[in-house]
Amino acid sequence: MKALTYIERGRFEVTEKLKPVVVETTDAVVKVTMSSICTSDLHIKHGSVPRAVPGITVGHEMVGVVESVGEAVSKVKPGDRVAVNVETFCGECFFCSHGWVNNCTDPNGGWALGCRIDGGQTEFVRVPFADNGLTKIPDNVSDEQALFVGDILATGYWAAKISEIGEDDTVLIIGAGPTGLCTLQCVMLYKPKRIIVCEKDTKRQEFVKTHYPEVIVVSPDECPDKTTHLSEHGGADRVIEVAGADDTFRLAYECARPNAIVTVVALYDKPQILPLPDMYGKNLTFKTGGVDGCDCGDILRLISEGSINTTPLITHTYPFSQIKDAYDMFENRRDNVIKVAIVNEK
Repeated sequence: MKALTYIERGRFEVTEKLKPVVVETTDAVVKVTMSSICTSDLHIKHGSVPRAVPGITVGHEMVGVVESVGEAVSKVKPGDRVAVNVETFCGECFFCSHGWVNNCTDPNGGWALGCRIDGGQTEFVRVPFADNGLTKIPDNVSDEQALFVGDILATGYWAAKISEIGEDDTVLIIGAGPTGLCTLQCVMLYKPKRIIVCEKDTKRQEFVKTHYPEVIVVSPDECPDKTTHLSEHGGADRVIEVAGADDTFRLAYECARPNAIVTVVALYDKPQILPLPDMYGKNLTFKTGGVDGCDCGDILRLISEGSINTTPLITHTYPFSQIKDAYDMFENRRDNVIKVAIVNEK
């Protein structure tokens, strides 16, 4: 089968690989019907993910149909349409038992697919701990609707959940890229008093204004003053930093009111400075890190009920045979791309 493979820093190539098989009793093999490209894939390409293993098949955003399962798998069966979780987790260790599945202590725990073991930009993928890593897609939910459930939508859902959003809050989301837009939809579920989205790209500003007219959109230059002006207590009650640029971490703490919660889910290319002297007295609570993606069932239910719809984020679709063109489109932000869908030919 053909698979997009991490060869070395700066280089992905389509290679031929053997079709995966069930290895452990908890495994499933999934026929990938649709996948997508994540900014984290680009981080691997550019050498920003040291744990990524050369030779692995990349890709961790995918949906498909179960092909085969190990004898210990009980929640899915061959023929089931499934969303694949970005994280591998055993469900039994100390961290999993507390819902912190990103820190699963299994050797393949956390973000493994498309990073440390073969991922989903291919025809078939082996999913360890399939009962945890696969979620059945409701019949009324399309592949396009479910495509982001296991990664960026799970990230947005988790970010909103840990931010402790109340109905009287002003929530500032920094970044209107794909993960920021998923976060926006999940923040809206909490019905806060006010949502502000900060984005520098004018096309993405227009996207937010078109699809979410109730949301206030600001540029980075005007964000501190406008956020202060629009908020009752000198800044946003909750700030969610999703952009991951050099200046957005600072913007996040500057725009927060005293005693606010600042949630950082961005993946940065280099270390950020925590300027404690400048922040002294603001008494901020920071929540940081990678997604604990264990709410995929709830997310799919919300999609099925019509409460979440991320299909407008898919601005371009390619067959797998043109995956390198899709990468060129996504990485260079051509034609106002937000997300691409990669469809495996039947």
